[in-house]
Amino acid sequence: METPRLSLSFSLFLILVAVSPFWSYSVRPAGFPIEEAGLKDLHLAFKQNKLTSRQLVEFYIKQIRRYNPRLRGVIEVNPDALYLADKADRERKAKAPGSLPLLHGIPVLVKDNMATKDKLNTTAGSLALLGSVVPRDAGAVMRLRKAGAIILGKASMSEWAGFRSNGAPTGWNARAGQGREPYTLGLPCGSSSGSAISVSANMAAVALGTETDGSILCPSSFNSVVGIKPTLGLTSTAGVVPISPRQDTVGPICRTVSDAAYVLDVIVGTDPLDNSTYKASRYIPRGGYGQFLKADGLRGKRLGIVEDFFGVVDPSLIPAFEEIFTILSKRGAILVDNLKIDNLGAIYNNTESGEVAALLNEFKVSLNAYLKELVSSPIRSLAEAIAFNQKHSSLEKIKEYGQDLFLQAEATNGMGINGLLSKLGKLSKDGLEKTMIKNKLDAIMTPSAIISPILAIGGFPGITVPAGYSPSGTPFGIDFGGLKGYEPKLIEIAYGFEQATKRRRKPPLK
Repeated sequence: METPRLSLSFSLFLILVAVSPFWSYSVRPAGFPIEEAGLKDLHLAFKQNKLTSRQLVEFYIKQIRRYNPRLRGVIEVNPDALYLADKADRERKAKAPGSLPLLHGIPVLVKDNMATKDKLNTTAGSLALLGSVVPRDAGAVMRLRKAGAIILGKASMSEWAGFRSNGAPTGWNARAGQGREPYTLGLPCGSSSGSAISVSANMAAVALGTETDGSILCPSSFNSVVGIKPTLGLTSTAGVVPISPRQDTVGPICRTVSDAAYVLDVIVGTDPLDNSTYKASRYIPRGGYGQFLKADGLRGKRLGIVEDFFGVVDPSLIPAFEEIFTILSKRGAILVDNLKIDNLGAIYNNTESGEVAALLNEFKVSLNAYLKELVSSPIRSLAEAIAFNQKHSSLEKIKEYGQDLFLQAEATNGMGINGLLSKLGKLSKDGLEKTMIKNKLDAIMTPSAIISPILAIGGFPGITVPAGYSPSGTPFGIDFGGLKGYEPKLIEIAYGFEQATKRRRKPPLK
């Protein structure tokens, strides 16, 4: 794993491709423009009989068939998607208008490391898990289904969430190949890259991603979409191919802050298979997150600007961020400038912080436990995954990109893990927590996903919002991070910023 630079967060990001055959349909919804439509727009169209779930699913399948060969954002489409759409349409006819949940009949992509107990594979992008059978849906997937959402398919991702090798580029996996962001066809960042690519390119209404360190925030920024990395334990990670139970979290990736808040409402909550959800449940607000979608959400918010973060911004983007600061101030935000976070250098130095060493220990134990619980699987341990890659090293650049992180993780024995975790806790307490409490901040603001390692080691939440495009056309976002349970504040801030700027634009795909 590369040493992190302040211009990006470190490499728990990568991505992958799409490889399954997609059905061919000629879709013309009844006068309703689906592209860029939000959840409330779609819900209203259902209610007014301007759109059916079948038409919506057919539209996204058409989009996947058209754009996925270039973008590789979807790894697999659910063969039952149209059946599920027809089922949703029948349920809608049988219920009172408007009585069904907002996500009912909405197609959702889930990252390929999230278990689905259906005809879809769950492989984390790896050939080694192709054909494995999971015991049950992941906790967040269960909640989606309960809300009536249609699992459209699996989003591509960096293989093993970027934790197999430091050598692979972001957005690559052996099953599907190289993912691309839809604006310049550049690398998409982060292991939830397929989720961000697909939502941005209108190949899905919404998607779920996972983050250990930057894997929701970074691809969301690079693909001009909104991503929420929740407080640790706010969403269940049961049924997710793991890296670390101490840092892994599941979150929404959408085109707008409002859609992300509505999806977050669905996926938060306790899960008997994930003990961390019980402790975090106290942060869930009565009445949900939608109530914090306030156009004047910036008013009175104290936003911290850390000098070290904005000091590494590409010079061509400095005028854009200066304009953003002006907008924030005009909308009533209080900008607290020239801040320092103690131990920042240590947090961003993998060797000094001990983050990677801790993750390597946790990955081996967690992955072995996940693999042993599978109903059936070609591999049952990290050691067998390593052996699989060695045996099939001629396939799809496996040999070229290597498996150095796998080998390092397999060599761990748990020695010193308590000391590593204690050090990370102290770095967090003396760093972000101290800065925010001392300055009475509602959020720390950073360009793109630079803040992700700080949020990762503390289990803190963050949200990224489209902020603009570089001279070459590459998207960039602005991130707001806070302490545990700060989601309501972050949503108010992000929504206020989004409504004041509305920077996202549709990708220039032909």
